[in-house]
Amino acid sequence: MTAHLTHARFHARLVMVGFGSIGQAILPLLLRHLDIDPEQIIILSATAQGDRIAREYRVALRVQPLTRENYRAVLAPLLGEGDFLLNLSVDVSSCALVEYCQRCGALYLDTCIEPWAGGYVDASQPVAHRSNYALREEALALRTRQQGPTAILTLGANPGLASIFVKQALLKMAADTGAPGDSPHSHAGWAGLARRLGIKAIHIAERDTQAAAQRKQRGEFVNTWSVDGFIAEGLQPAELGWGTHERHWPHDAARHASGCGSAIYLNRPGAATRVRSWTPLEGAYHGFMITHSESISIADHLTLRRDGEVVYRPTVHYAYHPCDDAVLSIHELAGRNWHAQAQRRIIRDDIVSGADELGVLLMGNPSGVYWYGSRLTIEQARTLAPYNNATSLQVAAGVLAGVVWALHNPHAGIVEPDDLDHDAIMRIARPYLGEMVGVYGVWTPLDDRERLFGEDLDRDDPWQFKNIRVA
Repeated sequence: MTAHLTHARFHARLVMVGFGSIGQAILPLLLRHLDIDPEQIIILSATAQGDRIAREYRVALRVQPLTRENYRAVLAPLLGEGDFLLNLSVDVSSCALVEYCQRCGALYLDTCIEPWAGGYVDASQPVAHRSNYALREEALALRTRQQGPTAILTLGANPGLASIFVKQALLKMAADTGAPGDSPHSHAGWAGLARRLGIKAIHIAERDTQAAAQRKQRGEFVNTWSVDGFIAEGLQPAELGWGTHERHWPHDAARHASGCGSAIYLNRPGAATRVRSWTPLEGAYHGFMITHSESISIADHLTLRRDGEVVYRPTVHYAYHPCDDAVLSIHELAGRNWHAQAQRRIIRDDIVSGADELGVLLMGNPSGVYWYGSRLTIEQARTLAPYNNATSLQVAAGVLAGVVWALHNPHAGIVEPDDLDHDAIMRIARPYLGEMVGVYGVWTPLDDRERLFGEDLDRDDPWQFKNIRVA
């Protein structure tokens, strides 16, 4: 067991919206590391899922779905100035909840920016409007003052800790390669460091090898975290931060008409888009380019401008190889023309082996690719905290760190993980992340290509997205 340190005192009310795999994962950690009584917590859930766990910890769980029509009336008697809304739900608008908390003075944290139910797959909306780019722009537009109640957007593992890992990796690479300069104190400083290190592309490179005794059945979607959440983000358009080194425009890509301009999207779902990547334990693999907020925020915060023109930005995107049963589930989902399976199962207590290797892969430096991140096995996760698998505990570690940071910084306004003190976040999250490692590799996406068939490649620059995308 990790030491049960009290990281913050909290004597107001904490409302948790949603109690799926991540809600159940974080509850023991909140009670372990906050000075808080169970009676201060209330859970609002669309179903009675997890009721036994809530009762075990003497926390009230109310079956009360939040909708566009009722959320104000439901939250009004539960939230006021100094209270905390922890949003771990699906199908509930994050922007609506953030705006509500800003008005009533409550603190807020979520792990992704969600629309109201159906928003991800509303075919009446243009593809660009169904993107994470659009959701992020809508959320950041709520910044009307510098020092309002703290609202942390998208702080779980990824998005969330991935942005923290990038900063840690840049510092470690700088120390290893003798790059000059102290730890940056601004977004421009971090972007300048990435540029000096020659970073052209960054992958959130993840390989989940957890497996349950009962394998996936026909007509069933199996995953190690929210099935509804995974399907929803998988059906959004594939998105990536678009780097200044790129010289081959994807045939199915489009730019956004407004906003920060850091990212583009493809006119196809992320669950149907694969990319080449690498992790130290897995080696080379094909991952799904599922859209995630960190692909946009990291690219945005690592953008350098001169006289209003962008002079540097890395390409950033997710390269996700989920557990094997989830891969089979995605193949089946695609074969059903993206109509979700009737049966859904999150594996946790029935997992018999495996780990989640989650990190960031920085590419372009002459020393080779550099992967930095968390290796957490199912055995370690079970030792560290109840009601977790490796994936959920990595997310819960980020949530815990974000809650603690918000309690210590209650007037920061609306912020993203990229805005936070990376050392402070890592101090809280680190005990729950297993082995943290940084590994250099010699891999490039051109390795062993054209062995059997010819390909259209750019051999002058391995780090072109054209070489990384699986045609």
